[in-house]
Amino acid sequence: MRGRIRRGERDRESRQGHRIIRRVIGILVGIPLTLLIAFCLLVAYLTVTEYRPNARETIAVNGTENQAGEKTDKSAENQKGTKEELKAGDLLSVLSWNVGYGALGDNADFFMDGGKGVKTASQDRVKENLNEIVTEVKKINPDFALFQEVDVNSHRSYGIDESQILGQAMPRGQMTFAYNFKVAFIPYPLPPIGKVNSGLATLSRYQIRDASRTSLPNPFSWPNRLGNLKRCLAVHRIPVSNGKELVLVNLHLEAYDDGEGKLAQTKVLRELLEKETEAGNYVIAGGDFNQIFSNVDSSAFPLHEGKWEPGIINSADFGEGMQLLMDSGTASCRSLDHPLAGADQKDFQFYIIDGFICSENVTVESTQTQNLNFHASDHNPVVLRARLRE
Repeated sequence: MRGRIRRGERDRESRQGHRIIRRVIGILVGIPLTLLIAFCLLVAYLTVTEYRPNARETIAVNGTENQAGEKTDKSAENQKGTKEELKAGDLLSVLSWNVGYGALGDNADFFMDGGKGVKTASQDRVKENLNEIVTEVKKINPDFALFQEVDVNSHRSYGIDESQILGQAMPRGQMTFAYNFKVAFIPYPLPPIGKVNSGLATLSRYQIRDASRTSLPNPFSWPNRLGNLKRCLAVHRIPVSNGKELVLVNLHLEAYDDGEGKLAQTKVLRELLEKETEAGNYVIAGGDFNQIFSNVDSSAFPLHEGKWEPGIINSADFGEGMQLLMDSGTASCRSLDHPLAGADQKDFQFYIIDGFICSENVTVESTQTQNLNFHASDHNPVVLRARLRE
């Protein structure tokens, strides 16, 4: 009898042990299955909500903030605040500045460049950086300002509409905005980047007749492209008194591809500039090329082993009729593998990747990078001063 009782107890213990093992196995199987389902749902959501711009789209021309902080529009009243028609022979200035969505000041590092930061600045520091950028632009007082990495409603910059803040740099001027980064949720790294709405903002003291967004080739395939930029050219047409147009292009070319994307995007840019030049127009294209021009001496800023490496644009590909311009004496960008503040700058990685391309009917007087020590952004502003030939 006792033997049967002990065998029964052992049987019950065995059955309980089997049940526990089955539960553990169920949990172990269920966790990755749940994660897989969640991942598939996220990919499906991002696929459905993917930003799919047309090859060419018209973008709105709006007024910037006026002196009282009130938003104006492209009405007759707003037109009074812009300069009169652009005249050939007049000196004009164009500023290009990658503002790093207000969060990449000298205190920041960034995981894509080998650093650790994802959300790289506090809300107060973002506002401080943006206000500093506005102050500097007002000091420079350009006729046109080309901004890259401008957030309008992104998690990484606390939902701030940075275009409206930057518009204060040119009161009663005109502004356009072209998206090049629009993702509902970027799930990597940890903590994730989250929602991003960002793009190119352009300010003008002269009336913009027409503005459009031209899509650039995307080097990434599905599903990688779901969390990547959809880069573009923001093309503006400003009438000139002699009947021609100044075609002003704001751009931000590929950074983290294998090189093929840069080549394809540069080809589209070159073809656009050639077409406009052949039509007799004046052409100025400026921005963050993420490449250096082959005709620019970058020996003052040698590449360090293991750092991000920019591409090279062969100036000969653009022909003798185009002027490829960068300031070889001052770095326009710094590495984000660690913060600049407090670092030994002697061994820090700096680059020359921001500049301009002008048609030969534009007489260039200077191209100068303003050395602001990267306090408000990981890029310094570059200023072109030129005249349109009669």
